[in-house]
Amino acid sequence: MMRNILTQLQQWKAKNNRKPLIINGARQVGKTYAIQEFAKSFSNSVYINFEEMTDVADIFVQDLDPLRIVSALALYTREKIESARTLIIFDEIQACPRAVTCLKYFCEKLPEHFIVSAGSLLGVKLRRGGVSFPVGKVEFMDLLPMSFFEFLEAVNEAQLRQYLESKPTKVEEPFHQRLLDLLKTFFCVGGMPEAVATYVRTKDLNEVRQVQMNILRSYELDFSKYATPTEVIKIAEVWKILPSQMAKENKKFVFSAISQSARAREYRSALQWLYDAGLIYFAHNINTPKKPLSSYINLNAFKVYCLDVGLLAAKSHLDMRVLLQGDTLFTEFKGSLTENYVAFVLASTMNRDELYYWTTGSGAEVDFIIQLNNALYPLEVKAGLSREKKSLQRYHALYSPKAIIRTSQRNFEINGEFVNVPLYCLSQLELIVHSLSEK
Repeated sequence: MMRNILTQLQQWKAKNNRKPLIINGARQVGKTYAIQEFAKSFSNSVYINFEEMTDVADIFVQDLDPLRIVSALALYTREKIESARTLIIFDEIQACPRAVTCLKYFCEKLPEHFIVSAGSLLGVKLRRGGVSFPVGKVEFMDLLPMSFFEFLEAVNEAQLRQYLESKPTKVEEPFHQRLLDLLKTFFCVGGMPEAVATYVRTKDLNEVRQVQMNILRSYELDFSKYATPTEVIKIAEVWKILPSQMAKENKKFVFSAISQSARAREYRSALQWLYDAGLIYFAHNINTPKKPLSSYINLNAFKVYCLDVGLLAAKSHLDMRVLLQGDTLFTEFKGSLTENYVAFVLASTMNRDELYYWTTGSGAEVDFIIQLNNALYPLEVKAGLSREKKSLQRYHALYSPKAIIRTSQRNFEINGEFVNVPLYCLSQLELIVHSLSEK
């Protein structure tokens, strides 16, 4: 399956001043697959998985001299390692803290070598301490589940992807309906590579659901493997209530939904653990939309989204037959799948650390506030076909943004400062806004 990150990896390879690379991402989002596909552009590669090949950690015990380590890795793997021709892969690097530290010395003493690392729970490990992290000596890339555009490629709809990437301002009606149907399927399948591969192979959503449930179980096993017994209970409780939190009209995360006696201070670390593991995104509340948005957040109000819309559908036990019920899928659970999908797109195309929403004391709320081209824009999500935009108009009256944006099932619409972007084309938002600013 074609992944967008392969283009980024080739750009990293071509850099003169590249540093060792760490690819972050939750388990089973396709990190190893992407790296191994990238490795095909080298003469050969050396693959080390620190979770499976536990004895290789001994190579890093004596000292962290990169020349010695390269020689030892060549002997261990029986592969010739040449600086300009070999890709060295450190998978599940969080299992060997000294290998993480060693990246500093590769950067300083052997910068000509190509080093790519991956860590599913590196964020969890780093927050716990015990790892001397090479600050400023590595580069990062985040890998999230497959996007809708990547899904189109996987299901042999590459031409539709190319059509959308040509920046249309209106999608012909037959294509519009076809894309909405494909997006509904994506809501059920999601972007976890194994789930997508299963759907491509079988077209059986029941088999896809089984794959998703297995992935969810594997995440829950990680709770007990990488957290203390006390933490495990709280992490599992937060993870369990995620669908019900999102099914509320007001999707603000409420700790009392866990139990009447639950307190924020007791569960914030559990939320942080899930975030560090790549399993959730936060959207922070702001009352004043000014730059930088991070300086105006309300620390006591936030929303939580699942890393993948398909996994959220599985966690919610969504009946797959809803696909046959017109537009019901978009509005199911008060539009939680649709809003989660939008959060995922923004996390994928912008920055998962910087999702924000706006509220006022009078009850107005805009689902997301985004920064594009150094300007702030309100983005409202409509799961149904309603044209109502009271909160957007309220925001516009208060702050006069260059444009107010809605994403919905409707086709492209531009009416003065108002812009409607189809849900399936949301990943093109930055280009769309840029083209508007040129007019």
